[in-house]
Amino acid sequence: MSPKIKRIAALLGVIVLVGLYLITFILAFVDPTASKDWLKASIVCTIIIPVFFYAYLLVYRNLKK
Repeated sequence: MSPKIKRIAALLGVIVLVGLYLITFILAFVDPTASKDWLKASIVCTIIIPVFFYAYLLVYRNLKK
């Protein structure tokens, strides 16, 4: 995978994570009773999204060989 594609994928990952927290922030004002659940989901996705991306890169490298 070329460095340019990796850079674009990393930027998309950052945009997704920032959007996730922005949506969590907005929904905390819309429905304060569910804000803890949204925050928990955001924190879990902050860990899960990069792990899946890393796993994808590992599989891609092994299949390309």
